[in-house]
Amino acid sequence: MTEGATGFLAGRGTADITGEAAECGMLGYGKADQRTAGIHTRQRARAFAFADRAGRGKALLVVCELPLMADSVVREVLRRLPEGYDASNVMLTATHTHCGPGGYFHHALYNSNTGGFRERTFKAITDGITEAALAAVADLAPTTLRLAHGELSDASVNRSRRAFDRNPAADRAHFPEGVDPQTTLLALEREGRLVGAVNWFATHNTSMTNRNRLISADNKGYAARHWERLAGVDHLASTAPELVTAFAQTNAGDMSPNLGLAPGTGPTADQFENTRIIGTRQYEAAAALRGAEVSGAVDSRTTYVHLSAVEVGPEFTGDGRTHRTSPPVGGAPAFAGAWVDGRGFKGFRPGANPLWDALSRRLVYPFAPGLRDAQYPKALALPAGPVNRVLPMVQERAPVQLLRIGPLYLIGIPGEVTIVAGLRLRRTAADILGAELEDVLVAGYSNGYIHYVTTPEEYDAQEYEGGSTLFGRWELPALCQTVARLATALRDGTPVPRGVPEPPVPVRRTHRHRGTDAPHPGHAFGALLSFALIGRRATASFVAAHPSNNLRRGGSYLSVERWTGAEWTRIANDGDWSTTFRWARSGGSTSIATIVWNAPPDTPTGRYRLANHGDTARGPFTGVSGPFELG
Repeated sequence: MTEGATGFLAGRGTADITGEAAECGMLGYGKADQRTAGIHTRQRARAFAFADRAGRGKALLVVCELPLMADSVVREVLRRLPEGYDASNVMLTATHTHCGPGGYFHHALYNSNTGGFRERTFKAITDGITEAALAAVADLAPTTLRLAHGELSDASVNRSRRAFDRNPAADRAHFPEGVDPQTTLLALEREGRLVGAVNWFATHNTSMTNRNRLISADNKGYAARHWERLAGVDHLASTAPELVTAFAQTNAGDMSPNLGLAPGTGPTADQFENTRIIGTRQYEAAAALRGAEVSGAVDSRTTYVHLSAVEVGPEFTGDGRTHRTSPPVGGAPAFAGAWVDGRGFKGFRPGANPLWDALSRRLVYPFAPGLRDAQYPKALALPAGPVNRVLPMVQERAPVQLLRIGPLYLIGIPGEVTIVAGLRLRRTAADILGAELEDVLVAGYSNGYIHYVTTPEEYDAQEYEGGSTLFGRWELPALCQTVARLATALRDGTPVPRGVPEPPVPVRRTHRHRGTDAPHPGHAFGALLSFALIGRRATASFVAAHPSNNLRRGGSYLSVERWTGAEWTRIANDGDWSTTFRWARSGGSTSIATIVWNAPPDTPTGRYRLANHGDTARGPFTGVSGPFELG
């Protein structure tokens, strides 16, 4: 079959979306003391545009190395896209790293440890996503698409087995090891050459623990960067990369990469090495796949569901009766955190919380039968619905999306979906569409955030995931009902009511960087304070300024340079796995930047140096170490 004979146009693009690298609360673990203090790997957005040759349909998928996808980000990006791209056919999805700067939500709950809304981080994210998306659209060209499936069994573990085991035997039998091993690859080829790839695999992006303070794209980011690096991609080059690869999430709600069932454990006891190993396993499983060339339409449907008040029909509830969801409530187990990946707040635990259980069952549920039907046996701890009326805390109107790219169907859910909940959503769509189950995927963490989605059986266990299923036990049936409506419309070629999106949330509190910088006494900015070379590990410290003076999006706070005989040439930057950039205050207005380079085994012998790039209010500066030899 000749190039483009399947009738697809496709394009790809990528951009930096790294926010504030110093003194910004990280989003994901919710720890007040986990504030950015440098960069291990930068965060990127990787965009893929698709269209059929007849011009009947198009779609845009952007995989973002973010903790969560915010409604505020979606609104801003959609506003900037060209005509023909909107909430119906644009999917913005997050990889769910827990080590990225927060503060980019307009809903207050997610800015609780950032000092409010962080305009600089929000701008870096939205600028970068838009840049990647526009590049993908501009790159649209005849492209062969290949779809392949495989299995990966040693990169995830079920962190909530007690809840999983409550599911019916038929559901458990689909996942005999308690994990979803399916790995799916959509490959983009031109003239027989791989130019893009998107992989979906269910595992949390939490190899880095809640004690880490360096920005990290975690295991999925490592997989993407590793594949691109092997192809010679330099993200700081002036030309577009020849290969863009993304490792996206699916139904990872109860899947953890911490194979030892404790934070930072398994395969090793080192969080950085775990990140590399789990990322490598995802890359190797994806790169080994080469599927058949595919054809078909590009199409989409999206609707907004007011999850606080959905009437769910008996065909979806499972008990033959009609039920209603309720306004969002966070349960006591939600504040406990997922202990396998990192504990939350003291005084809370997964499962039973006797004080909160007693208060809910004796003082609330007896007087609110509708709430009881939706939320019991949850120990009610955060009445987010009523609070939303005063201060918008969480999203209530959820965008639910169905995106088709040939034989592949993506169910966009703005939450963390467990594997059995994902299975039910997938079966719902596959049965209506007449599609193979393996070709229907849940794209979790997409287009917004509503916390968790569990099955009613898992919900009853009230583990962390059940306590975080805000809209109660009928939330998944409500979503299945919605997906059925979307699938029917997509199959029949009919429109669906768009529904009413979340009302715009005003920014009520904004953090502003007002710091002043001063050099160390007797030194200039960029002056070298110390240097050490131990084996193949070089470390240099410099007189620094606050990184928030310039986020250097699309650039770097450091460079590793090699002497060619005529000039110094950059060979690594702060987006590379081999480097770390750390920043720390050394006084009221003085600070230190420490750069570490662990020279990879294949680094050639020669002369090298480290450089720090920073900015003060007066402009940029660069500090360099003395040259050193690697033998």
